[in-house]
Amino acid sequence: MTPDEQDRAPARRGRPLGTSPRAVELIAIRLFTEQGFEETTVEQIAAEAGISRRTFFRYFESKSAVLWYQFDGEVERLRLAFSQVPDEVELMDAIRRVVVAANVYLAQDAPELRARMNLLGTAPGAQASAGPHYDAWERAVSEFAGRRMGQPADGLYPLAIGRATLAVCRAAFDRWVISADSDLTVYLDLALRALSAGFAPATAEAGAQR
Repeated sequence: MTPDEQDRAPARRGRPLGTSPRAVELIAIRLFTEQGFEETTVEQIAAEAGISRRTFFRYFESKSAVLWYQFDGEVERLRLAFSQVPDEVELMDAIRRVVVAANVYLAQDAPELRARMNLLGTAPGAQASAGPHYDAWERAVSEFAGRRMGQPADGLYPLAIGRATLAVCRAAFDRWVISADSDLTVYLDLALRALSAGFAPATAEAGAQR
């Protein structure tokens, strides 16, 4: 079909070709950044994406779920990666390697990631829905620790490892969001090494430079 024929062809009805949850996510993050999370409506996102409100809710259960889309995908990547860690890799070293590898992003994706993490940390609507997502991330770590230690995931040590890992990773994300000097994985690696070392002076000094 020539360009002229394309111009004369009748418009397709329904969802535009190529529309996907990822495409809608990118549009939503842009609108959230430009207008504010609370000020942006589902209708605006759907209109910008060229989809119906119903289609939006087939992709995402709520407006805030858009911001957790990539995060939830990371949880699944963690579970898969933990299942493939060789037994000879020490527990905390394995956790550090898996978490860092799951957060490798291309340089051109960094602005979008920073925008998303900033919104997750500042938008009340997104913060209100954070619990189940963070719990799932923590659980992925605790389950791995439990398997290694021969304990249930909700046992004292596996649970402590899961929660401590989540805490230092959130700190790494928060510091990275407000800085523009390094890759996210540098912050995660430093934070997880410090946790593994019990925040010994050498690791604490390295982290103080961030």
